[in-house]
Amino acid sequence: MHTGITKTRWDGFYDWSVGMEGYRLFRKDRLGRRGGGVAFYVNDQLECVELHLGMDEDPTESLWVRIKGRTGAGDVTVGVCYRPPHQSDREDEALYRQIGAASRLHTLVLMGDFNHPDICWKDNTAGHMKSRKFLEYVDDNFLLQMIEEPMRKGAVLDLVLTNKEGLVGNVKFKGSLSCSDHKMVEFKIHRAARRVCSKLATLDFRRADFGLLRDLIGRVVWEKELEGRGAQESSLAFKDWLLQA
Repeated sequence: MHTGITKTRWDGFYDWSVGMEGYRLFRKDRLGRRGGGVAFYVNDQLECVELHLGMDEDPTESLWVRIKGRTGAGDVTVGVCYRPPHQSDREDEALYRQIGAASRLHTLVLMGDFNHPDICWKDNTAGHMKSRKFLEYVDDNFLLQMIEEPMRKGAVLDLVLTNKEGLVGNVKFKGSLSCSDHKMVEFKIHRAARRVCSKLATLDFRRADFGLLRDLIGRVVWEKELEGRGAQESSLAFKDWLLQA
C-alpha cells in the first residue's frame, strides 16, 4: 500500500516525526510561507526513484515518483499534487507541463487536490476560465478522471487521474485524516502490463497540434456540411474530415 497526502503543512520541525516504518517517504514542503505541501509514502520493498520534472521552472506543490514494476509488469509513475485555489496562471502552466511530461514517460496515476469546484466531470464542463484550461490539459493528455462523487461541500476537489484505462479501480471513500475537512480516497493500482515493442504503425495523437486542430474545426460551417445527412452519415463525414485535417 502507498499513501499520498496533500496540504501536509510540514517544515523542518517535523523531520523527526513523519517517518513511517516499512515505508520510504518522499515530500515537498511549501517554501517561504505556511500551509500546503505534499508527501508520498512508498512500500520500502519496492524499487522507486523521484522524478524531477520541470523543477527549474516556477515552483509547484507536486512530486513525482516512478515505481519499478515487478516481474511481468511495467513501471508506474505516481504524482501527488496540491494546487492552491488562487494559483497564478504561470504556476498553472508549469504544473500542466509536468503533467504532460509525466503522462508521456510512463503509465501514470496522479492524485491530489486541484481546487476546481466548478468542474462538472459528468458533462466535462466548467464555469471558470482556469477550470476550462485544466479540462483542456486533461483531454489533451488523454487522462481519465476516476472520482465521480463529490467529497467536500458538494464539489469534487480531490482527483485521481490516470492515462491508462483499467489501471485504477476499487475507488472508496474513507473518513478524514486528523482534523482535515477532506475525505480520504482509497483505490487500487492494478498491475501495469509491460510494454511490448510492435512494428504496427499508429497515429501518435500525443504529438498533435490541438490548437491548430481546434482552429481548423472552427473554420468549417458544419450546418452546411452536414445538411441533409443522418446521424450515421454525419459521424462518418466528420471522421473523414478529421483524418484529413
